[in-house]
Amino acid sequence: MGGKSLRLGFLTLAVLLLAAASEGAEPPPSCEAVRKVFQLRRLGPLGGVPEFPRAGVDLQVCTSKNPTCCTKKMEEKYQTAAKQDIQQVLQTSSATLKFLISHNAAAFQEMFEMLIRLAENYTSTLFCNAYGNMAAEATVPVQEFFTDVGLFLFGTDVSTEEFVNRFFDTLFPVVYNHVLNPGPTDISLEYGECLRVARRDIRPFGNIPEKAIEQMGRALLPSRTFLQALNLGIEVINTTDHLHFSKDCSRALLRMQYCPHCQGLTLSKPCMGYCLNIIRGCLADVAEVDLHWRGYIQSLEELSRAMSGAYNIEHVLLNFHSLVNDALVQAQINRPELSERVHKMCGPPVRKPKEFPGCSFDQNKDNQVLKMFSRDSEETLTNRRNAQGNRSERIAGNNCSLLMSGEEKMSLSFKGRPFFSVEFISHLRLYRAFYGGLADQLCGNELAAADGLLCWNGEDVVRSYTHRVVGSGIKAQSANPEVKVKGTDPVISQIIDKLKHVIQLLQGKSFPKYDKWDLQQTGSGGGVDEQISGDCDDEDGCGGSGSGEFKRVLKITDCKSMIVSFMHLNNELAYFTLIYTTE
Repeated sequence: MGGKSLRLGFLTLAVLLLAAASEGAEPPPSCEAVRKVFQLRRLGPLGGVPEFPRAGVDLQVCTSKNPTCCTKKMEEKYQTAAKQDIQQVLQTSSATLKFLISHNAAAFQEMFEMLIRLAENYTSTLFCNAYGNMAAEATVPVQEFFTDVGLFLFGTDVSTEEFVNRFFDTLFPVVYNHVLNPGPTDISLEYGECLRVARRDIRPFGNIPEKAIEQMGRALLPSRTFLQALNLGIEVINTTDHLHFSKDCSRALLRMQYCPHCQGLTLSKPCMGYCLNIIRGCLADVAEVDLHWRGYIQSLEELSRAMSGAYNIEHVLLNFHSLVNDALVQAQINRPELSERVHKMCGPPVRKPKEFPGCSFDQNKDNQVLKMFSRDSEETLTNRRNAQGNRSERIAGNNCSLLMSGEEKMSLSFKGRPFFSVEFISHLRLYRAFYGGLADQLCGNELAAADGLLCWNGEDVVRSYTHRVVGSGIKAQSANPEVKVKGTDPVISQIIDKLKHVIQLLQGKSFPKYDKWDLQQTGSGGGVDEQISGDCDDEDGCGGSGSGEFKRVLKITDCKSMIVSFMHLNNELAYFTLIYTTE
């Protein structure tokens, strides 16, 4: 069998050289090589392939004056195969780019989710440690707030101003009940509702809610836009990977890839110029994406730099608990004035028996590691909102032990890199000209014959292609000798419109840029302080790295230590490592 294959290979090569010698060469003496390739490619039943050349009067594309090894049925099969082949080549050429964007989009989303969980934990721990008497009642507002943060980040049509205001509205009755006017019994639901509605007029928290609205809007909106833009990038690639070729393009692909088979030339490849004309004609619409794709990548790069500034999402979310603490301190400072305002708007407090127990620690669990609020893998943000009532009942009474117990110190460390991977943007920048040079890439790497070799020009095997080679884009195709391009593909036009829109979103927002952001903050809630610096000693509990690691250390009174390290896997993908230590 091996000897027979070898003989067939030599026979095919001899046929190829013979055909190249002069135009109008004799047809092959046998169609055996054609039958073998047809069978190997599984293009259809072998019984439909002639054993010897025949007249091809019924052929529509692969016409020839000489006898041919093709039939009309074979020509139809070849046309389907030609389109499938080019689709496969397109998908292969974009596979690395698609993986780069989709994998990083998933990594960024995972980091967003981790930051939301950490920020919620920080805020809940603040209530437990500094305001334990109202920690249980604060559980629902805190959970609902961070659920809204997640819903906004991942594309739900919610307003940052609305959910920040809703948080402070809901928090005010709790603060009034336990801090401003505590009593042996709780305020009634009706009185609490009056306080909630009147919060924005009474202004118990000063300008802290407005400050939180500004910070959340300026931090969350860029992150949301960035993630939406990455998802659009995946959509663009999926669209161009599954093009619908015109009839004229399909016929040209057939002529380029499989018409040589009809003459027994199964090993021939198209000439470079011939290939470029056909692929540039078939991808004329895709080439129009080039300008907008370049703008898309440039806008992503600019936005990623802005997101590493003062209003980066990590800093804003992980310091939200400090804003809450400042709001509570503000209310305590203005307690006499607030009581008077409340009395004017809602009257004297109406009370009822207490329902929520306080926050307590289990002192016998000194060695217990930190536990975050559990989230099932299949739990969605919407489902979580629906389950708020049940969860608050489970957490009430011992919610601090669910968070932390004992002496803990929490630190967040990352290897001196911005939250949005510099490596990702650097790699993405390499693909700025991807669509502009796609046809050249396909012909140069996959489809066309190498320079100096005999090649197929659409009619015969020749030494060089003599027709004019046109440029890329729709306008250039008017002079294309191989493919007629009519109009614009509406699917590609739609994806270009989406790119234009997302570029406007990426460029049209004003993100603050600071050369230096003062990260030294001291909370006023008596129990939480934050220190951020480039240096770290053993007392900080973060250990030495010897590599200039950038450390954020959040110290929480009477707590164990949790270190969350943001590392990079293969210089691209971030993952999280939780390390628990006990002092």
